Amino acid sequence: MALPQQRPVQGLVRFYNFLPEGNPFLHDVLSGMAQPQKSLPSKYLYDTRGCELFEKVCELPDYYLARTEIAIMREHAGAMARFLGPDCQLIEFGSGSSTKTRILIEQLQPPLYVPIDIAGEAIRAAAAGLAQAFPRLNINGVCADYTRPLTLPEFVGVPIRRKAVYFPGSTIGNFTPHEAIEFLKIARRMVGPGGALLIGVDLKKDKQALAAAYDDAAGVTAAFNLNLLQRINRELGGDFQLRRFRHKAFYDEIKGWIEMHLESLASQFVHVGGERFGFNAGETIHTEISCKYSVEEFQAVAHRAGFAPEQTWIDAAKLFSVHGMIAV
Repeated sequence: MALPQQRPVQGLVRFYNFLPEGNPFLHDVLSGMAQPQKSLPSKYLYDTRGCELFEKVCELPDYYLARTEIAIMREHAGAMARFLGPDCQLIEFGSGSSTKTRILIEQLQPPLYVPIDIAGEAIRAAAAGLAQAFPRLNINGVCADYTRPLTLPEFVGVPIRRKAVYFPGSTIGNFTPHEAIEFLKIARRMVGPGGALLIGVDLKKDKQALAAAYDDAAGVTAAFNLNLLQRINRELGGDFQLRRFRHKAFYDEIKGWIEMHLESLASQFVHVGGERFGFNAGETIHTEISCKYSVEEFQAVAHRAGFAPEQTWIDAAKLFSVHGMIAV
């Protein structure tokens, strides 16, 4: 007597916390502030308030990145879904508001979606919204630092033909090219040979357009950057006086990236975690870079990490690109 076929599980939502014990935020702040060029990891810009401010940044007229990538997704999501193929486990690095993710999931209909983010609240909010929009979608939310090697939890009962990493938003630009290669090697190990990468990459363009995108007249980007100091005050007991710092952004044409800093407006001392740090007037804290690539430059970076280009989607104005790649 033949046994009845078991239906694949549908609509299950699970969460995992793989963040290390202790307080890596404090460690990273103290370590970065002790360097000759003070710096803070850009991943810490995205606490709850930071995510809210970044969503406002994305709505600014001069911030072309988000709306251009969304337009590319809306026009080509069907082709992207065909590239990724059926029964695809979709792994997303950094979930954000999930606007682009929804466009892709609607076309792809993956049996399993795995968002990975250091911000646990963002993961749960994104998962809740997607679970409501796609009731049959299985979700494994993972709170972890996706820039480090990670073994994903198994999800039994779901047929998977291919694993694919989705990394939208040009967040790959927050790494130097060398760091991007090492990071993409992590993604390649995660998806395995024959796995896929779908990634948003900002393109090189006019210097004035970049300056307007990263230092808007309304001061929203400045508030987003300064929120990092407020987060240190709130979570680590720091005593930064925000009015004594200003947002500074500029494009380095030789390196091909935007740099964001927080500049001290006076000679001062700041305390964090029992440590004292001195600032000269004009001294900065480096908070973020955003690398810009030509299509060929990024393909060369990805190739060194073990990915071969298959398809590239670009808007008519050639502002932004989405690359479909296969792990070789």
